[in-house]
Amino acid sequence: MPLPPLADLLATARVVALPLVTRFRGIDVREALVFEGPEGWTEFSPFAEYDDDEASAWLAASVDFGWRQAPPGLRDRIPVNATVPSVDPDSVAAVLARFPGCRTAKVKVAGSDQTLAQDVSRVRAVRDTLGPEGRIRLDANGGWNVDEAEHAIHALAEFDLEYVEQPCATVDELAEIRRRTEYMGIPIAADESVRRADDPLAVAEAGAADLLVIKAQPLGGIRRALAIVAATGLPVVVSSALDTSIGLAMGAHLAAAVPELDYDCGLGTASLLAADVTRDALLPEAGSVAVRRVDADPALLDRYAADADRTAWWLARLERCHALLAERDGEPAVE
Repeated sequence: MPLPPLADLLATARVVALPLVTRFRGIDVREALVFEGPEGWTEFSPFAEYDDDEASAWLAASVDFGWRQAPPGLRDRIPVNATVPSVDPDSVAAVLARFPGCRTAKVKVAGSDQTLAQDVSRVRAVRDTLGPEGRIRLDANGGWNVDEAEHAIHALAEFDLEYVEQPCATVDELAEIRRRTEYMGIPIAADESVRRADDPLAVAEAGAADLLVIKAQPLGGIRRALAIVAATGLPVVVSSALDTSIGLAMGAHLAAAVPELDYDCGLGTASLLAADVTRDALLPEAGSVAVRRVDADPALLDRYAADADRTAWWLARLERCHALLAERDGEPAVE
């Protein structure tokens, strides 16, 4: 699909700063840029620390979702997991209560400001709250080296883990920790090693993961993500990057089109936002979210508009990423 002119994106572009219920990924406010295409509202929200080259894949996904019909879906609701940030054990029950009906919890571990003892206490509180039938998966965001990961997985295995996501940073480390812990029967999932890699297929080719965590925006859109799923042949979990409900709708359409969806998906994170861009937020209901488009509410866009400096920063970023995409397509950057 030809890249739309930058002016078409800027015509409806709005930058918002949404407060979070609890601190997550080191931030208290999630900034995002949303705009409207012929198919509906779409979102461009790479994290602030990502460079333009990486962020341009997120823009490609945004354009794809706003200017093209989503692929046909195989399901109209997506089962989702609860997400537990690096909170104290006493706060776990309140976090889980924001995800009604969810049978699975993804628990953040390996934070730079957290100890393994704190991780163990948090996971224990999740197990106590969910009960023996609940499913627990861990997300380390590459925070351990191989020895630390091996020690931590041993310490946390008693809580009957569904899998451990990105325990180490590199593909080689993932392959090594998978080899070391294979006898324990706890699968290893890859996230950053797919969405932030020059070659998203490398982790599968190296035998470094049992399943993949895929996200529509970082991978360049629904169609490119589906191509990666097909090429690897591995089971997948469709997740989000703390998107607004508009971005979550993109993820839900990706999950709807995945041929086999054996795991609950990380698309319930609107529950971590204290505000959203819509009055019809894509929140979990009975443990799942609907596959649908989401419209932005003008009053909420105004109420949570980012200040002038941050708006200018995001619009300049949008312009730079648009120019990068145009260059890759061999076209001039149309204004």
